[in-house]
Amino acid sequence: MNLVIKPMETGEEMDGKGYVHYKSWHETYEGLVDPGYLEGITLEKCIETARRWPDNILVAKDGERVAGFAAYGAYRDETLPGCGEVFALYVLKEYHGRGVGYGLMDAAAKRLSGYEQIALWVLRGNEQAVRFYERYGFRFDGTQAQLMLGAPAVELRMVCQRQE
Repeated sequence: MNLVIKPMETGEEMDGKGYVHYKSWHETYEGLVDPGYLEGITLEKCIETARRWPDNILVAKDGERVAGFAAYGAYRDETLPGCGEVFALYVLKEYHGRGVGYGLMDAAAKRLSGYEQIALWVLRGNEQAVRFYERYGFRFDGTQAQLMLGAPAVELRMVCQRQE
């Protein structure tokens, strides 16, 4: 594997990010979200989203193939002042356990270095992601939100304090 992590720039990278988003949702959330909602997550919609919002996206490339991506920025609301957020972190299943997720998280954290802490949201029941985030230093802060993903689903907030 020849892994490079870089900002998403080209149309090919946007299409690759869209594919990873689509494929990861279907690999990760089957059994966690309503099947009808999951059917609505199409490759075309994910590519369209990637092309519409190209900023603050990092892609992990294995050669020319996009194997994962991370989206990051300032936290979305005022409940956590001085906080950055990882909005999304997805890696194709075949790349799990190969350091791609850690590489993306490290690169996103570096770009969020001006913040005292970093937050993210994880879907309840996504135990593999929870274990990954906990190994990285994230902890649940007790905050949760209800989403409608075809049926009610719960997201849990995790926060990582910056190391001095």
